[in-house]
Amino acid sequence: MDVKQHYKELFEAHGNSAKAVQWGDQESQYNRFEVLAQVAPKLGSVVDVGCGLGHLYTYLRAREPDLRYTGLDFVPEFIQSARAQFAETPAQFQVFDLFNDTMPTGSDYLLLSGVFNNLMEDNWGFMTHALRTMFGAAERGVAFNAMSTYVDYHDPELYYVDPCAVFDFCKRNLSKKVTLRHDYALREGGFPFEFVVYCYK
Repeated sequence: MDVKQHYKELFEAHGNSAKAVQWGDQESQYNRFEVLAQVAPKLGSVVDVGCGLGHLYTYLRAREPDLRYTGLDFVPEFIQSARAQFAETPAQFQVFDLFNDTMPTGSDYLLLSGVFNNLMEDNWGFMTHALRTMFGAAERGVAFNAMSTYVDYHDPELYYVDPCAVFDFCKRNLSKKVTLRHDYALREGGFPFEFVVYCYK
């Protein structure tokens, strides 16, 4: 799958919406954001890795108006849209490639939502590289989500990863302070098909 082209086509089809960034609806998207943001009572400053159209910023600034926010994404159309939408805010958005660009430093937390979900040639290599880079740049910690292998259904175009393997990687390579959460569903009565990890400095 050409992931960048995939998201460009979703954006063309759905405009500035949750569906453009591959979420079913805003409710489940915001429920996901809520769990991710529970990495800390106050975030202070955030780098949003794979920010899409800036929806996480909309969610976070409603609960923390003085949040300092930088959004990164490799889809130029997303960044152009986010810059236009949030032009009157202090938020910063930039086109970013995880393998070729330098991760911004100086922010308390680096957050990532949904970036690990699409199937690619080397998902595990991509994930571990991203996590090392993010944790190295964070002042206080990182929070990210991924699709779990503990599921009742597999989509052939998505990447499912063993949460125990991810926890083990984080404990051995990033931090002694790691929390794995696999206790939430995105809809009431739903199946918990994803997980969140918090890693602290």
